[in-house]
Amino acid sequence: MVEPNRFGAALRGWRERADPTDFGLEVHLRRRVPGLSRAELAALSGLSADYVKLLEQGRGSTPSAQVVSALARALRLSPAESDYLFLCAGQVAPRAELALDIHPAVNRLATQLVDRPVLVLAADWTVLGWNGLWTAVAGDPGNYDWPFDNVIAAAFLMEKGRTVEEIGLWPIRSYAGAEGTETALVADLRIAAARYPDDKRLATMIEGLLAGSERFARLWRTGTVGAHGGRAGVVDHPSVGEIHVDSGILMAPGSDQKMQTLTPRPGTPDAAKVDALRRGSENDVGGALSLMHPGSSPEIPRSDSSTAPRSARPSPSPSRQAPPRRH
Repeated sequence: MVEPNRFGAALRGWRERADPTDFGLEVHLRRRVPGLSRAELAALSGLSADYVKLLEQGRGSTPSAQVVSALARALRLSPAESDYLFLCAGQVAPRAELALDIHPAVNRLATQLVDRPVLVLAADWTVLGWNGLWTAVAGDPGNYDWPFDNVIAAAFLMEKGRTVEEIGLWPIRSYAGAEGTETALVADLRIAAARYPDDKRLATMIEGLLAGSERFARLWRTGTVGAHGGRAGVVDHPSVGEIHVDSGILMAPGSDQKMQTLTPRPGTPDAAKVDALRRGSENDVGGALSLMHPGSSPEIPRSDSSTAPRSARPSPSPSRQAPPRRH
């Protein structure tokens, strides 16, 4: 049977398991309740004991995000526990800043996918890292020269006339077309914007997109929200020609970062092309990831970053291989 008052049950369970000494409280031999009392939790969270009682009994009003945050901080909940408490309250847990360091669980999973190209992305589609096979199949992201190092910013703020399919070194065309892909990306970006309302870098990027792209502004006004799950498409590779792939989006538990993979159908000429690129690549196509910003986070670019000539922007790392020329 489903617990009818999941929020109250979780709150009470965490309150009763808490060790009062961890919170600087004295423990008497004749203490009447296990863990923290309602009055103690109320004092730690800045709420009233009566309100905590109502919440545990499921008789109070739906708690606000501020109340849930106060209780999560008072109980010193882990990120996963805090997320669950917000979920029980019918809310999405807010985040102060979007994570731009690759999450350990994401890194473990990405480095195990040695047989397919992998691109690691933050929740807002900022490129964080990639494996060697991605470079061989889709080009080195270190040379993409994207505004904000971001897929969505590149799709809408690159040179006039370019589309979401042409923002890399060579096109990766979705069968859904540019319009369908852009709609899905903007809908996914709304999730990140809602979850990280105080992230200055994300807010600056969205403001720049609204001001610099009528296409983005039109899609943003629709208010469509939805996770982008990836789409099938074709890579227009300069050396081996078209490679038909399934572009999937993978997630690792405990993180909202994304892993975009390009997977050809086994036993097809497309799979043979990817295998040939793997064997002939001078890049390391093992499990280790290359990082877009080793040891640091990407900065907010200048307002003219999307239109400045390439020579005015930071040069790619010398260790990154230059893309092959098209003939």
